Amino acid sequence: MDKLVGKIDAIRLYLMIAFFVVVTVTLCARVIVLNVVDNDFLQDQGDARTIRIKRINAHRGMIQDRRGKPLAISSPVVSLWAKPKELLKADASIDELAQKLEVPTHEFRAKIERNKGKGFIYLRRHLPPAVADEILALKTKGVYSEREYHRYYPGGEVTAHLVGFTDIDDRGQEGIELSFDEWLKGTPGKKKVLQNRYGDIVRDIMPVSEAQPGKNLELSVDLRIQYLAYRELKSAISYFNAKAGSVVILDVQTGEILALVNQPSFNPNNRTNLDLSAVRNRAVTDIFEPGSTVKPFTVAVALESGEYTKNSVVDTHPGFIKVGAKTIPDPANYGELDLGGIIEKSSQVGITKLALSLDEYEIWNMFSSVGFGESTGIGVLGESSGFLPSHRRWKDIERATFAYGYGLQVTPVQLAASYLTIASGGIKRPLSLVGRSPMDDQRVMSRAVAADLIKMLQRVAESGTGSKASMEAYSVAGKTGTARKVGKAGYDDTRHIAFFAGMTPAESPRLVGIVMIDEPKGDQYGGGAIAAPVFSRVMAGALRLLNVTPNYLDKAA
Repeated sequence: MDKLVGKIDAIRLYLMIAFFVVVTVTLCARVIVLNVVDNDFLQDQGDARTIRIKRINAHRGMIQDRRGKPLAISSPVVSLWAKPKELLKADASIDELAQKLEVPTHEFRAKIERNKGKGFIYLRRHLPPAVADEILALKTKGVYSEREYHRYYPGGEVTAHLVGFTDIDDRGQEGIELSFDEWLKGTPGKKKVLQNRYGDIVRDIMPVSEAQPGKNLELSVDLRIQYLAYRELKSAISYFNAKAGSVVILDVQTGEILALVNQPSFNPNNRTNLDLSAVRNRAVTDIFEPGSTVKPFTVAVALESGEYTKNSVVDTHPGFIKVGAKTIPDPANYGELDLGGIIEKSSQVGITKLALSLDEYEIWNMFSSVGFGESTGIGVLGESSGFLPSHRRWKDIERATFAYGYGLQVTPVQLAASYLTIASGGIKRPLSLVGRSPMDDQRVMSRAVAADLIKMLQRVAESGTGSKASMEAYSVAGKTGTARKVGKAGYDDTRHIAFFAGMTPAESPRLVGIVMIDEPKGDQYGGGAIAAPVFSRVMAGALRLLNVTPNYLDKAA
């Protein structure tokens, strides 16, 4: 019996030993399998919980003036975001976080509660890195950061309408920022990062794709001239208590825009209380009847017709003319005037007699050929093409008023482009803000006619309606304009637009400029009194900045 019991105990011992051997072998085999055969699987599972693909933001290209001065740059900033559920768990830190964010605690807690079902909310966008670091130093659970870029405009309100601005996500919204958004914006990159259980990035592992910054853009504008034009325009708007105004300055040799400014303006760096009416780029969007500034083009048609020469005389006696039921007057009885005298005195009677003797379609073709009724194509979105009427049959009164600037509508930049044609010797030269092609130049007026017009326009600045546009050191050729604005009951005698369009130096034009002042208040409202002095100050300064040699040396001395 004892032997039997001994055998059973021995069997049990052997079975237990065998069991432990089998378990040990199985465990060792499993460890080998996990560490050798299934190692990749385990690594993938670990990576899925710790390795993430993160976006690398790219900055926009810089916008510069023709001399390389920055007009728009991107500076690095930090945006803070949170996972609401994680943040709510860190209850003790919420109040301190709210204080750092300068948000009332109860409002901040309410915001987190409202969004607790979301996996992502922004706490604050575009913070300076130093400020963001102070907040991140709290190490509040559920709070994260993202590196972004914020657009800054060194020129502020001086270049606001031209350059435009971006939204908080760095997308172009107005001006050049919008028109050239595809060129300026960058391409984000990606990188692999190792993060801990709280979502903090422990280290960068490797880049997946590099961020590609946006391309820089150089504009034709000269920031020095832009500042000068803006200062003088703002001063005039304030002095005459006017509603608005624009100044456009062009380089005659290239058609490049050297300055384009408007009033009222805005600060693109602080748009908290932005007045949307101030955002409009009036120089390219607003249209007005150009009035007397188009009279030189009617005279050009007369000269091109062969029926008139620069010495031809038109009798404007007795100082008015009846066209149908309408009487068209001059300020005085100028008597006999040559074609230059008609422009110099801005005679409505003289232009009316010319217009009624010419083919109305030839006048229309001239207005069209210098750019009225079509966009200038400078690349700014929202540019107006103006309005150029096309009648199948013209009434005599329509022929007359059209010839001296009523019945059509143009923008300030279109009017500047039309005078560029005269200044360039009859060549229509496309305007440009970014590069140009001389292959696009087109002759629309003979050189001789353009030269005659410049001499006639020079008389305007020397002894005519635009004498206040004259300068001490440079000769000027130009034309004043004063147009009544349309009201509810027709043309309003109390609201006017005053403008001056011209070029300098007259003998060999280097610059063309247009000054437009909308609704000046007071007894003086004409282009000669309001816009011409602004033209004189802006162009004299611009010529000096460009080192153009004075051609009135006796006056300069």
